[in-house]
Amino acid sequence: MKHENRVKRSEVLTALVLALLAGFACARAPVAESAADAVYPGASWERIGDPAAAGFSGAALDAIHPYVEGINTSAVMAVVGGRVVFEHGPVDSLSYLASVRKSILAMLYGSYVADGTIDLELTLEDLGMDDVQGLLPIEKRARVLDLVTARSGVYHPASNAGDNLADAPPRGSQEPGTYYLYSNWDFNAAGAVFEQLTGRNIYDALETDLALPLGFEDWDRSIHRKSGDETRSRNLAYHMVLSTRDMARIGHLMLLGGVWGEERVLPQGWAERITSVVTPSEEMNPEGLRGGEFGYGYMWWVWDGPAVPEGFEGAYSGRGAYGQFITVIPSLDMVVAHKTVPDAQTPWDDYMGILTRLAAAHCGANC
Repeated sequence: MKHENRVKRSEVLTALVLALLAGFACARAPVAESAADAVYPGASWERIGDPAAAGFSGAALDAIHPYVEGINTSAVMAVVGGRVVFEHGPVDSLSYLASVRKSILAMLYGSYVADGTIDLELTLEDLGMDDVQGLLPIEKRARVLDLVTARSGVYHPASNAGDNLADAPPRGSQEPGTYYLYSNWDFNAAGAVFEQLTGRNIYDALETDLALPLGFEDWDRSIHRKSGDETRSRNLAYHMVLSTRDMARIGHLMLLGGVWGEERVLPQGWAERITSVVTPSEEMNPEGLRGGEFGYGYMWWVWDGPAVPEGFEGAYSGRGAYGQFITVIPSLDMVVAHKTVPDAQTPWDDYMGILTRLAAAHCGANC
């Protein structure tokens, strides 16, 4: 049983891994200088035959497998320079992404913001939006921009659980745009706004705007449907079902600034915009989140502040319940996709154990 073999993490172990990471006195692997230099997967991902040639220790990578066996990871894939450097578990298996869906919605917004179909300055009042309990006049002043950055000031119940609404201040107490709180009402409403303004179903847009251009290997439009309690909120959760290896394509697109081969899939600057800090670490709510490793962008978690581990500056992650993650680490030209089938859970600290070991396996020219 994995639970019986679980590796015990502690502050000592964390310090050891970070010390190992700091000990590699070598240059970081350069990110491709242009889209023309980049490597993209075709029908399937290319594997790196000799990790040392890519600046990674094969022995250090091999040593990650026992660690992964000791936690609840279902599948994980690490891509460096567009090729797979580490893989564990059934990366073709489909399961839901939990809140990583929100980061993908932020990506989908890009083309429609760029062509004027979606105006981020429109308010809920402009859009005629309301909900089961009714929205307060101050809440209707929230903009679309406030929804996608989790700063709406709307604390109406969401149709699904899994947020920080229990820590929300009283309704009507916060001016929209001024106070961050991770609330599924915001994210689900952002989905409803997307469909209202584009006239498209989110899953149809996911297919045409990302799955087909990126050549998803395991895409199945027919299994996608919204869920939630409509007696709590009209805005349902738009859960997505992808494989680990297709999640890695999402991350690789972000790493390359929205370009895929000869096609610009995301507008110029959009990937950078949605992964830039809007709410810095010291302004996160509830207060227990302040001073940690993360700030928040447009539905992406961004490493921010003095607590960021070495090598993770500029990195960002989509994060979902039970252990669903897409992480982009530009300093290593690396994307990591991680899944946990939701009969188990991989806590963030366990996942960070994978990330820090992958980073420590980088040895540059000294391999």
